[in-house]
Amino acid sequence: MPKSRIRKKKDTYTPPEGQKSGKIDLRGGRSWVAPLMLAMFALGLVWIVLYYLTSGSLPVDALGDWNIVVGFGFIAVGFVVSTQWK
Repeated sequence: MPKSRIRKKKDTYTPPEGQKSGKIDLRGGRSWVAPLMLAMFALGLVWIVLYYLTSGSLPVDALGDWNIVVGFGFIAVGFVVSTQWK
C-alpha cells in the first residue's frame, strides 16, 4: 500500500491583510440594557417581598395572589432585556 504524504503545518497563524486585528468597540450603544435589566429584577423582587410582608394588602390589593405573578413577570422582563446585552 502506498504511503500518504505528510503535510507540514505552519507554526503560527498570520491573518490576511484585510483581517488584521484592530480595536473592538464594546460599547455598542446599548448602555441602557444593564440598568433596565437590573431595575426589572429589583422591581420584581421588591413586588414579591412587599406582597409577603404586608400579607397581601400591598402592592395591589385587588390582584390578590396574582401579585406573585406580576412580580415574576417583572423578573421575566428582566431576563428578556438581558438578551440584548453585549
